[in-house]
Amino acid sequence: MITPFQADGQVDYEALGRVIDHIIDGGVEYLVSLGTTGESATLSNDERKQVWAYTAGRVNGRAGLVAGIGGNNTLEVVEQLKQFDTTGYDAILSASPHYNKPTQEGIYQHYRALSQASPLPMILYNVPSRTGSNISAATIVRLATDFKNIIGIKEAGGNFDQINEVMRDKPADFMMISGDDPVTLPMMALGGVGVISVVGNSLPAPVSNMVRLCLAGDYTAAQKIHSSLIDFTRLMFVEGSPAGTKAAMKHLGICGDTLRLPLVQVSESTAAKIVDETKKLSYVE
Repeated sequence: MITPFQADGQVDYEALGRVIDHIIDGGVEYLVSLGTTGESATLSNDERKQVWAYTAGRVNGRAGLVAGIGGNNTLEVVEQLKQFDTTGYDAILSASPHYNKPTQEGIYQHYRALSQASPLPMILYNVPSRTGSNISAATIVRLATDFKNIIGIKEAGGNFDQINEVMRDKPADFMMISGDDPVTLPMMALGGVGVISVVGNSLPAPVSNMVRLCLAGDYTAAQKIHSSLIDFTRLMFVEGSPAGTKAAMKHLGICGDTLRLPLVQVSESTAAKIVDETKKLSYVE
């Protein structure tokens, strides 16, 4: 879920309420507050606490709720987990440590410490393009097997050979969740259970319905929605995320398109393309 900002850069809570309602009305099962798309890296600790509290109050049990809490300082993340107010929340999403480039044993020990400190079930997040390192299939399966409160992974590595291996070896109840909109359908064909989506901010209904069709085994109908979203999805990332998503949501009248540096708004030409594609798709379900 994005975090909308006012023109002066302050969190826009009125718009955040509209974002939450829009996504829930679109049929999603759960929201993720302050993941990467929420620009969590540029919010202060106090701002994160305020956003989490506001979000829990606004959601008010209408959907599941996950908080994004991660970092590359394990002890600091452990302390954040211990201090986290779990009211209204169901799970924690935590990205693999960035920049440090830990070994697989280091990644395992990082998540071991987080698992032992977390007051809620945890979802791993593998996104090598952002972190600079990959959580291997063996490490994912090891974590899933050793720690029962590690319940799934948001997988955005794009390596289907690795996904195959995890799906083969993981505990039966461990969830494989797509973390990359363009490959949600093929991941679900391999046994994935859904997507933590960027596109679902602006177009939650078609994304939700595509996922439900996949879960029901109707891949022919799901493929039609998937295909209709290809160009829109590409535009969401062509000049960085969540800049594309915010441009679409500005057109929809949900929030502004302000971001915090070092992120910036998309160019005028890209914004025009996003508006055109949003007009085509806003009716798609």
